[in-house]
Amino acid sequence: MLELSMEHADELVKVTHALSTELRLRMLALLNSRRMNVAELAEALEIPVSTAASNVKVLEQAGLIETELLPASRGAMKVCSRIYDDIKITINAPQRRLQADQGEYCYEISMPIGNFTACEVAPTCGMVSEYGPIITEDSPAGFFHPDRVQAQLLWLRKGYLEYRYPLEIPQGAVLHRIQFSMEICSEAPNYENDWPSDITLWINQVEVGTWTSPGDFGGRRGKLNPSWWIDTVTQFGALKTWSVDNIRSTIDHQELSAVKLEQLKLTRQNHVDLRLGVKEDARYKGGMNLFGKKFGDYEQDLVMKIFYSVEP
Repeated sequence: MLELSMEHADELVKVTHALSTELRLRMLALLNSRRMNVAELAEALEIPVSTAASNVKVLEQAGLIETELLPASRGAMKVCSRIYDDIKITINAPQRRLQADQGEYCYEISMPIGNFTACEVAPTCGMVSEYGPIITEDSPAGFFHPDRVQAQLLWLRKGYLEYRYPLEIPQGAVLHRIQFSMEICSEAPNYENDWPSDITLWINQVEVGTWTSPGDFGGRRGKLNPSWWIDTVTQFGALKTWSVDNIRSTIDHQELSAVKLEQLKLTRQNHVDLRLGVKEDARYKGGMNLFGKKFGDYEQDLVMKIFYSVEP
């Protein structure tokens, strides 16, 4: 998958320009199934070879296809191959902002809930976008579908989801705390407000702690739910904020565990791994619903914030 953001404006302009004509989109579609040379593309699209060649060059310059010269009966021919299956464009780039009142910087990234890098899922499970189902319900294999990045609500009865965040803070920065916030609840058949579930969070493979969700919430519509979502199933979650600092770990400012920031070894790599799940030995195996910005009550995805200072 090709991921683009406003931080890389030059590349974004090239890609969006390459995708701006129906002809080039049709070329990419033809390259879905096999490699083709320029003459074959021209014949399939019923256009002059010179037109095909100029449009191939635009796609190549944008990095959407690659070409190679191969021997032909007369000279050489340019053979084209498509590189990416999916293109993701992020308008909201990672932010660094100064907290003037505290003398802190905050590195913040919002992660779509469907953009997990690993998972282990057991039914009941499913995944929907704001427009409808993405996969067949109760199909764990469906969680590997590339369209998962469009998910706005997903659920599982047991297992975990893992996400990887880029870590781009200045070298030598002094870390104060890391926090993750999300809208989340248990997973019951349809919904059940009294349905406890032990949901555990890990950061960089370190178990930070477990929160017992009281239920799978319904009985009223979630404030952001699309009109096609029925009333008799999960509607909304609770907004929870997990935080780790140099003293302890908390959830919504309540002590959760003795895990400290130094145990997470954040500065040893260029990314942060987050895992959310229900453990096999959990007391309450009540599953998990995770909400995106288009579902539930809170207009946000999985948000990571790292607070730090820079020594002069």
